[in-house]
Amino acid sequence: MTPGGADVDRARARDLGIAPGTLPPGLLNAITDVPGVRIGHATLIEGASIRTGVTAIVHDALIGTGPDGRHPLPAGLAVFNGFGKMVGTTQITELGTVETPVLLTATLSVFRVADALLSYLHKLTAFAGDGTLNPVVAETNDGYLSDIWARPVDQGQVRAALDGAVAGPVAEGCVGAGTGTRALGYKAGIGTSSRLLELSAGTGRAVVGALVQANFGGVLTIGGVPIPPPAGWPADPGPTGGSCVIILATDVPLGSLELGRVANRAFAGMARAGSDFSGRSGDYALAISTAAGRAAEWPGGPVTPKDLDLLFTAAIEATEEAILNSVLTAVTTTGHDGHVSRAVPVGHVRALLAQAGRPGGGNGFM
Repeated sequence: MTPGGADVDRARARDLGIAPGTLPPGLLNAITDVPGVRIGHATLIEGASIRTGVTAIVHDALIGTGPDGRHPLPAGLAVFNGFGKMVGTTQITELGTVETPVLLTATLSVFRVADALLSYLHKLTAFAGDGTLNPVVAETNDGYLSDIWARPVDQGQVRAALDGAVAGPVAEGCVGAGTGTRALGYKAGIGTSSRLLELSAGTGRAVVGALVQANFGGVLTIGGVPIPPPAGWPADPGPTGGSCVIILATDVPLGSLELGRVANRAFAGMARAGSDFSGRSGDYALAISTAAGRAAEWPGGPVTPKDLDLLFTAAIEATEEAILNSVLTAVTTTGHDGHVSRAVPVGHVRALLAQAGRPGGGNGFM
């Protein structure tokens, strides 16, 4: 089965009664619960060997279409293992901001996507006078299912992902940059989740959202229960040069140092989901605050250490659930050289959770 064929039992984690952590999700349980964040995908499926694409994370402030015009957003980067390619990292580390939308794609398409992003932005009125620009593009290696040396992603796909970026529900699984990715012994892809939290500063509810491009090794783990492939399944060699890219967004006005600390906690979410943190996997987390310019208006003053602890918890939980969603919504995919990556059978998940007495076990959907 190829992407679009749709296994009949695909579902998000909460549809199966699986609710990681303690904090409640946002209305959409997606990164788009953070005001102003929009997501776009361009999915590229061609012949027997191309299963790839682009995913765009966009905010109006980064392209100059919002009420406050164009301005950079505070950002913090965390790198658990640097065996990967992420364009723009040194300037993020140095200045603590992002100044373009963030794009995700396949390993050897990073450079073409970065160039296409520059071309796209340079044509916008808000960028007309810029002498330089720092595009941010990250990747995972989808070479098992897609011919990465073909580097098929071009300006058309980049433009489609950016122009198609919308608020609201986010497509997950085998879409965009997740079309050809695998994780934790199964087909994976794009996943997202969010968490709501009450801050002590009296600000009301805040939001942390996560979006992941999952493509890493390990054993899928749900609620502490390992979910290895069913007995008799053909051996899956697993990602040997995979990676995981995690994008976090929040409407809390944090600086780059605090955002870097939040980003660091995302890797605990990877661990909970079962990552083996192979040295051949590049694991990156980028946290962005959409609240630029609001710090002076933030009721109660600066974010307290107690508030940061809640933000850390939200980052962990949202990342964990986003990874689970990336696996549970993906479909069985046949690609390059006839390689097959199988979707996790939901019945298998339910049986193992039931044996362990965990939520999500049993029959049927919640």
